[in-house]
Amino acid sequence: MIKLQNVNKYFYRGEPREVHALCDISLTIEAGEFTLLSGPSGCGKTTLLNAIGALDGIDSGEIYLDETEIGSLDEDARTTLRLNELGFVFQAYNLVPVLSVEENIGFVMRLRGFSDEEIRRRVLEVAALLEIDNKLKSLPNTLSGGQQQRVAVARAVAAKPKIILADEPTANLDSNNSQILMNMMRELNEREGISILFASHDELIMHSVRRVITLNDGILINDHKL
Repeated sequence: MIKLQNVNKYFYRGEPREVHALCDISLTIEAGEFTLLSGPSGCGKTTLLNAIGALDGIDSGEIYLDETEIGSLDEDARTTLRLNELGFVFQAYNLVPVLSVEENIGFVMRLRGFSDEEIRRRVLEVAALLEIDNKLKSLPNTLSGGQQQRVAVARAVAAKPKIILADEPTANLDSNNSQILMNMMRELNEREGISILFASHDELIMHSVRRVITLNDGILINDHKL
């Protein structure tokens, strides 16, 4: 479903300093995978996740989502791709503070033009799976960190994207809530068939996924299926 061919990314921090953030990365991620991009801080995992998510450009190489080569798209097409095909979960929950949990979960669906009935039904479905169906009328600031991250996951899942990209989703959670979240995301992956790609150095995530892709200094050094 996702294919990278010789992807390179550079960051320029003043002459002559140049950082080769991604070095000739080639890999394939199939539909339905539950995979981790791992490695130490600064290794390139978030950079790679952002490139796959059409959030950042690359300097050379190709990234395909199905038959679409992301790098050849203009910004409007990239925005449409992100809206229709991808779901995102970030370390900062990025919930809309003035919207209820129900409205936050349905936010992407509403942008995509789903009917009110479709949104209501789907919101109830994913909220129940993530055990936040008793919080639908609450505002985000009344929830715990673990509950807010569940809302963020529900929002990403609700519109049934092809893949969810999750950048350090457990970073602000304690170990108990991290384990609960990972159990729920694995169940969603199995039940919904949505691919989930994490970027994290959290060992709990490493022990929960089925494949670990390890980066170091922008180089893919290991690709291991569990």
